Amino acid sequence: MLVRDAMSTVVLTIGPAHTLRQAARLMAARRVGAAVVLDSDASLGILTERDILNSLGQGQDPDLETAGTHTTTDVVFAAPSWTLEEAAGAMAHGGFRHLIVTDDGGPVGVVSVRDIIRCWAPARHRVPTVA
Repeated sequence: MLVRDAMSTVVLTIGPAHTLRQAARLMAARRVGAAVVLDSDASLGILTERDILNSLGQGQDPDLETAGTHTTTDVVFAAPSWTLEEAAGAMAHGGFRHLIVTDDGGPVGVVSVRDIIRCWAPARHRVPTVA
């Protein structure tokens, strides 16, 4: 199975000037765990729920902290044609849970560990239900 089969095509794109509270509201409204941060020079980064949580845990004000300050810019991008094994390997190697999927340089989706598990679970052993 390929990344294109598992990825979410709901790509939340925000700017680096968004506050963490604004980002969290948008992420919650779209039920996604990551936002693609697009800078004015068209560079891509990612802001995840973990980034927001870490900021809050440090006592930072979500109304003053910006996405740009907490964005990961050293991003590994996936192609829609990658296998799920390649995506999972990149995630395991890099220690992250989301990959921005790009095609022709632009974001076309996001694939998460959860997306991969959803695809693999039916093919693997199902957990029996207790009656």
